[in-house]
Amino acid sequence: MRGQAPAPEADLGRQRAVVAAFFAAARDGDLAALVAVLDPDVVLRADGGARTRYTTVVRGAGTVAGQAVGFARFAPFAHPALVNGAAGVLVTTGGRALSVMAFTVRAGRILRIEVLADPERLAGLDLPAI
Repeated sequence: MRGQAPAPEADLGRQRAVVAAFFAAARDGDLAALVAVLDPDVVLRADGGARTRYTTVVRGAGTVAGQAVGFARFAPFAHPALVNGAAGVLVTTGGRALSVMAFTVRAGRILRIEVLADPERLAGLDLPAI
């Protein structure tokens, strides 16, 4: 149905494996491996909140892969999490949350990435201690 979020792959273990491969490739700066785990039409949406005025939408495997390499320094701080019932990560440093990332994995590839980095909204979430 038009406008409806795509259904994620049902196998949570498979979702987590694809997300782990994404972070491993980003950490290694391996663009080819990143593109391999991304759907060609992947969409990344990032919301940094009103204070930062950082909200963006990035489309396409090559562009999203380039963004992932640029943010690879945060990969060691990414902790696997269940986000809205699907594989995701919580990025923390110094005991505080920097972002929550939700992934939609379908057919073994990442179709959507939603990044919440708004400090005000993150403060209102019940996040686990890492």
